[in-house]
Amino acid sequence: LYNGFGQRQVATIYADQNQYKVIMGVAPNYTRSPEALKDIYVPARVPTGAVTSTSAATATTTAAISTGPINPGLRDQATGSPLSASARTMVPLSAIARFAERPTASSVNHQDAELATTISYNLAEGATLPDGQAAVRAAEASISMPINVRGSFQGTARAAQDSQQEQPMLILAAIVVIYIVLGVLYESLVHPITVLSTLPSAGVGAVLALMLFGLDFSIMALIGLFLLIGIVKKNAILIIDFALDAERSRGLAPLEAVREACLLRFRPILMTTLAAILGALPLVIGFGEGSELRRPLGIAIVGGLIASQVLTLLTTPVVYLMLDKLRRRSPLERELARHQDPQPA
Repeated sequence: LYNGFGQRQVATIYADQNQYKVIMGVAPNYTRSPEALKDIYVPARVPTGAVTSTSAATATTTAAISTGPINPGLRDQATGSPLSASARTMVPLSAIARFAERPTASSVNHQDAELATTISYNLAEGATLPDGQAAVRAAEASISMPINVRGSFQGTARAAQDSQQEQPMLILAAIVVIYIVLGVLYESLVHPITVLSTLPSAGVGAVLALMLFGLDFSIMALIGLFLLIGIVKKNAILIIDFALDAERSRGLAPLEAVREACLLRFRPILMTTLAAILGALPLVIGFGEGSELRRPLGIAIVGGLIASQVLTLLTTPVVYLMLDKLRRRSPLERELARHQDPQPA
């Protein structure tokens, strides 16, 4: 085939002052369509002795066909067909191959040194990314693919899948950082836990709000949860900060200090919570392009703030008193209290 369609040098003509290379090529009328392939003659091997060449020096020559039973159709005399000097005869390509048209891939992609193909899909109206992933997994399981064929998500679906796997570590890291900062602020190892006790109510409220509106816990909902971690703890901070100051400066008992803190800090807590809720409402009721992406963020914030506002005012004083008793029993806390700067009377 290369001899027929390629450019192969078959001879060199030497002149007095120059030399010319002879390039063998196929006639133009044999290259106009793929159907011309069937007229290309290629060498086919036959048993030794079936062909006798008149000259072994040339590449192709007129051969005499033997009269044996090997080639009965060409017995008695030479036909003048061009044959190889070896024990071969030329046959048309159509005798040993066939030509057919069929669609095939324009390119072959690889991923991790393996053949790979990409199947794209768009989400239906009202469907979420987890819904699309579940539908793809169900279709993959229903067709029973061979064991050497596997599928994996790429692009946005892969990013969402990776973020879901990293969510617990991110939340844990945020809680640890908050604990360290509050521990330095209050010079206590116990009272930061009182502040962190407000986070479960906010998380439960955010999840319940998402379930109420039929939304999944997406990346935007996770961002809303991180915002809640920074917002809802301000309720406990306002109460604990006032109570600790009352204990240390005025010598009040823990119960009296936390009761007075709840009474005096109720209005600031309520005002800041309402301001945060009203600020997140446009995300919940917004319309237009991209509103579906922002709505889980707003719903998670509003739901978490409402739940934390209702529960924090009840649970924070109780947790404060319980942990204060534990703090007074801890030798480390007593050592820290001994080294605190004395407050002016």
